[in-house]
Amino acid sequence: MICFPNAKINLGLNVVSRRDDGYHNIETVFYPIELKDALEVMPSGEKFPYQLFPTGLDIGDQPQNNLVIKALSLLSAEKQIPNIDIHLLKAIPAGAGLGGGSSDGAFMLTLLNETYGLGYTHQKLHQFALKLGADCPFFLKNQPAFATGIGNELEEIDLSLQDYFLVIVKPDISVSTQEAYAQIVPKQPSMSLREIVKMPIQEWRNHMHNDFEPSIFIKHPSIGAIKQQLYDNGALYASMSGSGTAVYGFFAEKPTLFFPNHFIWTNY
Repeated sequence: MICFPNAKINLGLNVVSRRDDGYHNIETVFYPIELKDALEVMPSGEKFPYQLFPTGLDIGDQPQNNLVIKALSLLSAEKQIPNIDIHLLKAIPAGAGLGGGSSDGAFMLTLLNETYGLGYTHQKLHQFALKLGADCPFFLKNQPAFATGIGNELEEIDLSLQDYFLVIVKPDISVSTQEAYAQIVPKQPSMSLREIVKMPIQEWRNHMHNDFEPSIFIKHPSIGAIKQQLYDNGALYASMSGSGTAVYGFFAEKPTLFFPNHFIWTNY
């Protein structure tokens, strides 16, 4: 059985407070996009519980750290799952803030549940997904959502950006989550993103912010330059996605852009 785990972007991100457990409370809007991996599970004739066959973009050389395998481990600890071959075609770049790994993990939970009739409810799958990562539960329903807590408390919102051209640009730069949070001073936003996303997209530039951008742009000015180039070419709104290094822009008309040696994805 095959499925196609999709990416997401963050529309704004406010780091609002530090938690006693060392994490941070945030608010952001998760928005699903059509950039997708492919994930297939097939019966295996081998004696191993699983074999992972990755293709496409590099996923590293330690399969046990992949969220697809961690999702399998969570379910197989409770239910009997036959030996399987897993084929993962990666098209969503890692470290981009696009949730590619989280999406793969969440889709794997659903894929195994449906393929092998495990009988887990959405609520139980949500609990499993949260063990994989804070943004994994979002991909179970995959609908635009206002997210709070550590990104795990989701409130579905009515939002469609299908009428706009979307461009995503990712340079060959990595920023760890620890590095991204190191320079952050949590604060309550003057206006909630729940209200800002209701405004016309042309007004987002003046109100919607990503708290990770200032310090990351100082350390990696080329990322800030990508955002400025998107605006210079007519973007209605542009931003870094989460704490990753991908920058996206929404356009009213199909843009002509040139970003040599960068990962680029468009919805047109």
